[in-house]
Amino acid sequence: MIDGHVKRSIRLRGDLARRLASHADARRTTQAAIIEAALETFLSPDASDRLEAALARRLDRLTRDLGRVEWHVELANETLALFVRNWLSATPLIPSSADQATRAQGRERWERFIDTLTRRMETGPRLKNELSEDRK
Repeated sequence: MIDGHVKRSIRLRGDLARRLASHADARRTTQAAIIEAALETFLSPDASDRLEAALARRLDRLTRDLGRVEWHVELANETLALFVRNWLSATPLIPSSADQATRAQGRERWERFIDTLTRRMETGPRLKNELSEDRK
């Protein structure tokens, strides 16, 4: 025992030893100091309380994120429902004589729609950004 310290030898997996060394270098401290701090945290009586508090903070953040996702899904559903109701009430029935030409035109419009949707999903702009800008 030197200065109240006891020397111990431990074996670490290679990847863990490299991470410890890297962390010590980045923090400009010794590996022993990091190991001591980790053991203090692990062995302290309030370690479980701190872990629980950290998990609670993460769960709170996830709950808020999930709430935002839920709002966006609801917005998308309501938007689609409103569009479909409007389209169904405003679009006249097609006479059977124009059926083939109308189908061809419908396929062409569908392909343009898919191309536009793909482009917006890949590069933007996104509706959520347009909504934010409109509210300013």
